[in-house]
Amino acid sequence: MTTGATVWLTGLPSAGKTTIARELADRLREEGRRVELLDGDEIREFLSAGLGFGRADRDTNVQRIGFVAELLARNGVTALVPVIAPYADSRDAVR
Repeated sequence: MTTGATVWLTGLPSAGKTTIARELADRLREEGRRVELLDGDEIREFLSAGLGFGRADRDTNVQRIGFVAELLARNGVTALVPVIAPYADSRDAVR
C-alpha cells in the first residue's frame, strides 16, 4: 500500500493556497499518487455547515478537517488541505 500524507497550506484569504494545492495535486496525480484536495471553502459548505468564524468554531472546523485528512492519509491518500487556520494550537492539535 502507498503511504499517505497530509499537507497543510495555511495563510491569509486569497493568498493562493488553493491554487498551489490544485497544481500540486495535478503533479502528484501525474506521478500516480492518490490525492484528495480538502478545500477550506468546500469543507465549510458541506462538512462544517453552520459553523461561524469565532475561535471555537474555527477550532472545530480544523479538527474536522484534520480527522478527514488523517483517514485519507491512513488509507494511502495524500490529503492536500488549503485552509485558513489562524490558531497555532488548533494546528498543533491535528498535527
